[in-house]
Amino acid sequence: MDINFIYDIFAKCSCVTTDSRNCPEGSLFIALKGASFNGNKFASEALSKGCKFALVDEPEFADGKNIFLVDDCLIALQALAREHRKRIGTKIIGITGTNGKTTTKELIAAVLSRKYNVLFTQGNLNNHIGVPITLLGLKKDHDIAVIEMGANHPGEIETLVNIALPDFGIITNIGKAHLEGFGSFEGVIKTKGELYDFLRANNRVAFVNSDNEILTNIANGIEQVKYGKEGNGNFASAEVKDASPFLSIKYNNCTIQTNLIGSYNFENVLAAITIGKYFDVPGTEIASALENYVPTNNRSQLKKTEKNSLIIDAYNANPTSMRASLMNFINISAENKCVILGDMRELGNDSQNEHEAIVKLLCSYNFKEIHLVGSEFKKVAASGMKTYENVAELTDFIKGNPIAGSTILIKGSNSMQLIKTVDFL
Repeated sequence: MDINFIYDIFAKCSCVTTDSRNCPEGSLFIALKGASFNGNKFASEALSKGCKFALVDEPEFADGKNIFLVDDCLIALQALAREHRKRIGTKIIGITGTNGKTTTKELIAAVLSRKYNVLFTQGNLNNHIGVPITLLGLKKDHDIAVIEMGANHPGEIETLVNIALPDFGIITNIGKAHLEGFGSFEGVIKTKGELYDFLRANNRVAFVNSDNEILTNIANGIEQVKYGKEGNGNFASAEVKDASPFLSIKYNNCTIQTNLIGSYNFENVLAAITIGKYFDVPGTEIASALENYVPTNNRSQLKKTEKNSLIIDAYNANPTSMRASLMNFINISAENKCVILGDMRELGNDSQNEHEAIVKLLCSYNFKEIHLVGSEFKKVAASGMKTYENVAELTDFIKGNPIAGSTILIKGSNSMQLIKTVDFL
């Protein structure tokens, strides 16, 4: 089907939905398919619930005057998003990276929103479906869009940048994550670098952390706006003032006190400062936006309960972020430090070595208690470390052996569900 025809249909609709359980009045339903669902089967139902039109890719379901057949609904969704992005013409900042991309995206959006009407990725809608859906939310009055792009296999960032067509780009960092999908650390570098490849080929601008050797090496040939620690001729520079536990930074002889836990968030905050400065957001507004941002979704959060102080960083985990969280926790001044760590997923053949490295790090410090959850940690745990096959085993233990008067770091892959421990701590 011709993209212009699809766009004409979209233009008559209030929004796009791919979920027949959520059908806003006048919306366009696009029937996606997955391993365990087939959206084609729900096209008629979507119309009855309020959708104006539907796109399907199986002829037997194209049985109404407002249901249109396309070759592939996913490709149609992506092509529609690209076309809409081109027609609206909003400036787009693409963001990817191994760690910190969601926090950085939200910080950038908070800063830019002090001056501009900003669209930004909601939650973790950063894949081949989430990015198009986000772009289809662009309106003519949006000044800037901040689009998060995630990947766990080669070529995925290339796909996303060719949908979003970013004018600017930022890679937060490149670390050891999803090694099972990427095949190697070099595979991670290549895939994340696909954002730079697009910027380079299209004469666009990259915001580059000058303190990160990997990023500076792969950014050759791109127009760069550099940021980093004091020195190096950066467009914006700052330094960590304190991180015990909340991060404060010194920028332009002023102190910005954030609500983010950990010195590892320094780069994320400085990226937001840099982009705010580049887009002429006043310095006082940049500082205010950063000081008023409160993290959610179990990322770098401090929660004080009746029993303990919890540092919750349980949304995701990989060797790079796990080590950063632990080193920050080690440097925090607190009594009775305990750690609850969950397996780092999708590390493939490197899994045992990476979990062993974390255990070795744990052995170097005198934590009050160490609780390790998951089969990978269980295989390599050292003497004195308590291990559990899953979070249910851990919560059962805590019920019978309450932890109190402690500062506890909770860190692990989201699928380990360590957030379930919070109610018992």
